[in-house]
Amino acid sequence: MPKLLFIFTRSKVRASSIVQTLLNDIRNGGKEIGGFSQAMRTFTTSSGHVEEPVSGLGQKQIVDALVFGERSRAVSLLYDFSLGNNKLSANDFASILQTCARLPDPLFVMETWKIMEEKEIDISAKCYFLAARALCKGGYLKEALSLMSIMEENPNSYSMLPVYNNFLVACSETHTVDYANECMRLMEHQMVGKNEITYAQFLKLAVLQQNLSAVHEIWKECSKYYSLSVISLRKFIWSFTELRDLQSAYTTLQHMVSLVVRENSYISRTAEGRFCDLRLDIPAPSTGNLSFIDASLNTEGSTNFDLERQSIGSIEISTVKKPLSASVTKLLRWSFNDVMHACAKVQNCDLAEQLMLQMQTLGLQPSGSTYDGFIRAIVTTRGFSDGVEVLKVMQEKNIKPHDSTLAVLAVICSRELQLDRAEAFLDEMAEIRSPRPYNAFLEACDVLDQPERAVQILAKMKKLNLQPNIRTYELLFSLFGNVNSPYEEGNMLSQVDVAKRINAIEMDMMKYGLQHSHLSLKNVLKALGTEGMIKELIQYLHAAENRFSRYDTYMITPVYNTVLHSLVEAKESQMATQIFKSMVSSGVPPDAATYNIMIDCCSIIGCFRSALTLISMMLRNGFNPQAVTLTGLLKISLRSEDFDGSLKLLNQGISEGIQLDVLLYNTILQVASEKGRIDVIELIVEQMHVHGVLPDPSTCSHVFAAYIDHGFYNTAMEALQVLSVRMIAGCDNIADDKQTELENLILGEDLEDESQILEPFKDSKEYLTVALLQLRWCAILGYPVSWSPSESQWARRLSNNLASMSGSL
Repeated sequence: MPKLLFIFTRSKVRASSIVQTLLNDIRNGGKEIGGFSQAMRTFTTSSGHVEEPVSGLGQKQIVDALVFGERSRAVSLLYDFSLGNNKLSANDFASILQTCARLPDPLFVMETWKIMEEKEIDISAKCYFLAARALCKGGYLKEALSLMSIMEENPNSYSMLPVYNNFLVACSETHTVDYANECMRLMEHQMVGKNEITYAQFLKLAVLQQNLSAVHEIWKECSKYYSLSVISLRKFIWSFTELRDLQSAYTTLQHMVSLVVRENSYISRTAEGRFCDLRLDIPAPSTGNLSFIDASLNTEGSTNFDLERQSIGSIEISTVKKPLSASVTKLLRWSFNDVMHACAKVQNCDLAEQLMLQMQTLGLQPSGSTYDGFIRAIVTTRGFSDGVEVLKVMQEKNIKPHDSTLAVLAVICSRELQLDRAEAFLDEMAEIRSPRPYNAFLEACDVLDQPERAVQILAKMKKLNLQPNIRTYELLFSLFGNVNSPYEEGNMLSQVDVAKRINAIEMDMMKYGLQHSHLSLKNVLKALGTEGMIKELIQYLHAAENRFSRYDTYMITPVYNTVLHSLVEAKESQMATQIFKSMVSSGVPPDAATYNIMIDCCSIIGCFRSALTLISMMLRNGFNPQAVTLTGLLKISLRSEDFDGSLKLLNQGISEGIQLDVLLYNTILQVASEKGRIDVIELIVEQMHVHGVLPDPSTCSHVFAAYIDHGFYNTAMEALQVLSVRMIAGCDNIADDKQTELENLILGEDLEDESQILEPFKDSKEYLTVALLQLRWCAILGYPVSWSPSESQWARRLSNNLASMSGSL
């Protein structure tokens, strides 16, 4: 046991001396409560006249003074009480100590205890218990532990277990695991037994340490000595759910259901309103081993769970023969709620539905908390529509949803880009404590490029006085950092506007004491780069270097990548090269993205040798080339119109297993279209088809333009049809019913038909919209739609010529 401040010791002279020293420290500004020190100074500097000792009502007067907060008077009465000639006993101080334990007032306990020792009073077990309880409740755990260490040698302290239980309660409430370990070592040394209250505190400490294996060990020992009550089972269920052991929580819940169905449970309430079991609680003997609560234990689960495990999904459906008491019903519902919320944490919606069914069978009416867990379990796997259906059931039962329920529905709706529904749920919330649902809404606005909706939701946050967090500002920089539309270059006016916006957002951050995160800085850098604000871009890079460690690759490397990408996009190749060299020389390790950006930089200056050097560095550092790497090399090769070399690079990438994408193929198609190389275009289109790479609008544009430029109009229309159908169907044939539906859209003459074609564009399915519009245009020009691309003469020719064309190039 570590060296402690022994306020209470076997030597009364030494105890009085230490207490007096502590009280002197308190008077000089140490641990002071209320006017305690002032009262002591008043007493010791009085005129010397000492009143006669108070009568038997002295205790009551001191207690009344403490209860009414008259601390100076209480101290004066205590010392008057002690200076009389009365023969005092422990009972004369019991009410005072009991009041100190209830308030609590640990300092008054110390003063009272000092007087009791000076009077050489035989201290009773009750006084020990009350003094220890006051110290525990007041947070003086070190002093309480000192008292408990000497209690075993006092013949009057016959029952130690309640004292230890109080100490463990204080440890769990203050999250003080070290003192709990000291207490348990003391219990082991003194061979103190344990009761269900003790085990309950062990559970809280195990959960505090996230120690699932300890909970299983507690179960084994507790069930060895006790027929577990409904209260104890409820605490084990809570522990298992807190540690996400859904299997054990479910099994224990079924044991609890069996218990209440099989026999009556006698549950009552204490004066404080806590549930208690009316059975005789006989302490279990000490096992001599309390090692299952230790800060160094791991968090692995145990397989020695003594209850017969039931597989999740096979719920026992029982009916209650006798009506359950209100207390048992409440405990049972709480346990169902705990397991229901655990289902939400692990996204087990099937078990959540079965638990709801079992509650109905048992006659347990689900509460708002039950539905909160149930909806959370459902919407995370099935989407918001199922959650809305449950909300309708709650409305029929006149159960108001919790704010947390509405918040999770708002988040799910935002993720599914249903902004109107998400905003409706946000408006229903009575009290909003977290910006998380609003952040999800802002993120959806960012995805849909709807900053105007974001402005509205920000106004609501301000009106509600909801403090943003750093995630809010990360999204604000992404939403409002850019002024121009995508692919539109910045100008002087837009750059001034961007600078004002960034400054305004940063000023708001400072108001809440928030600093940039790596993501918020990345978004600022991205905005500056898009607007072409190179000077400001470099300034923020230096700020990021000062903000984050150069060796924290998770933070700083992506920031460098953002800057390098912006410089390459702005054709600032020389500056990008300097930044890259500075990055490497200062010890910031490049990642695969860094190398790919710099290879793209080489494509701008046309330096193939530098690109090969970068690939060598890339391989040496454990990064394999990807499609974007190959795209950069192809750009360099195509600058000199070296189509043979480009096709060799392409074939080499295919042979090395690089997963090619449409951007890579479009890189070749663009140059081939500009240079009129139809032979290369047809080879690339067929390779895309063979390797399952679907065309996109750019593919269609390059191919169509090449044929038109050569006057091959019919071939251009046929190619456009084939590529459009492949965009819609992929490599599969379209079903007959789907063909009919699409033909009605394409061939329809009403304005509504064209508006329906545009609908997918709103859901970010622009490829489908472009393909349908292209087919509609072909039909208008008199080219009938064919839903079988493989039957096209153009497609068959490309397939037949692939081998010969590859050999000739």
